[in-house]
Amino acid sequence: MNWTLEVVIVPVSDIDRAKAFYSEQLGFVVDHDTTVGAGMRIVQLTPPGSGCSIVIGEGAVPHMEPGSVKGLQLVVPDIEQAHRELVARGVEVTDVQVLGQSPTPTPHPLDNVGFVFFEDPDGNSWGVQQISSRG
Repeated sequence: MNWTLEVVIVPVSDIDRAKAFYSEQLGFVVDHDTTVGAGMRIVQLTPPGSGCSIVIGEGAVPHMEPGSVKGLQLVVPDIEQAHRELVARGVEVTDVQVLGQSPTPTPHPLDNVGFVFFEDPDGNSWGVQQISSRG
């Protein structure tokens, strides 16, 4: 039996600001933005190519402090290209960092060990790792 992770809740203080950050700056696809009733709104966004989405909202998600999610991780085939795209979209992102030595230095020495890091407007933190074999 397969067990797939489909949704991660990301707590934010301003839904519209977070929706704009994730969709316009990161390029996540807005799957839906649903107002169920007064004080109940759910926005689901999916990174391009991902089988897992994030949900931001109010009323129908468990109470979590905005900015309390740390260490979410995206994987890309080319960390240097991802870095350039994030910078071009106005995301405050670290320079490419090498964390360790790649156990598989081919086809690229940054595979598995090349990372960049950023935070959303509330301080939820993300890492982006290069794994070219998944690209």
